[in-house]
Amino acid sequence: MELKINNISKTYANGLKALDNVNLTIGKGMFGLLGPNGAGKSSLMRTIAGLQAPDSGEIFLGDLNALTQKEELRKVLGYLPQDFGFYPKVNAVELLNHIAILKGISNKSERKEIVEGLLHQTNLFEARKRNVSEYSGGMRQRFGIAQALLGNPKLIIVDEPTAGLDPMERNRFHNLLSEIGENTIVILSTHIVDDVKNLCNRVVVLTSGHIILDGTPKGVIEDFQGKIWKKLIEKSEVEVAKEQYQVISTHISEGKVEIRVFAETQPDANFIPVESNLEDVYFSSITKKMTTNV
Repeated sequence: MELKINNISKTYANGLKALDNVNLTIGKGMFGLLGPNGAGKSSLMRTIAGLQAPDSGEIFLGDLNALTQKEELRKVLGYLPQDFGFYPKVNAVELLNHIAILKGISNKSERKEIVEGLLHQTNLFEARKRNVSEYSGGMRQRFGIAQALLGNPKLIIVDEPTAGLDPMERNRFHNLLSEIGENTIVILSTHIVDDVKNLCNRVVVLTSGHIILDGTPKGVIEDFQGKIWKKLIEKSEVEVAKEQYQVISTHISEGKVEIRVFAETQPDANFIPVESNLEDVYFSSITKKMTTNV
């Protein structure tokens, strides 16, 4: 089964064009959607999930029309939005059970088995009697995945799932997502490059509602080899460097500023070639888009 997104566009009432003729075909596995805040990622996720209608275009999950068959879509969709709330004073078992009923799992014994299985899978079984509103950020995100997995969905959407998590919880969440992605279409929408590098077999970069890069993490990194350069400069020289070169990142090193730039050939004799990584690819794509004003 594939998810097909054809010519999707969306402009909001304030004139913001969030999506501009987006076309994607996504198969089983972990799919990474990268982009800065305001790039249109959440707008695309909400449109796929049937939470808002596009101005034009169509979306199909297999033979199912996601824009016109919303009730059918919800039966096979798992969705973990960027922000989600909980009922107060309701524990994990009760809340998952409630959501399972809404998902159409009516058999009580079957529902109990599914809920307990998901709590084990997300490492929440020992905390199942605690109110979800009292969970830590990482535990809440794992609970979010548990509810998204109810009903054995064919498509799972997770929007900025690791923002604010500590390194240990992020790693636990990565392992959980990787396990899920073996048999399901999983769309991971994020601005955290490492999440995509560690998890996804395909990456797309979205900015200003446009897709500006599409490939495998390994493939896009190889495409940028020999085109990333670094140089140490004084802080006072940074603005001039940004005018002269396509500066993709800066950071302090040895009391100076190390700039990394994208260039087809060595910018000048003081630049040193460096191995490219996915972060270089991402920032190069974003800065190129900004400078060309496409």
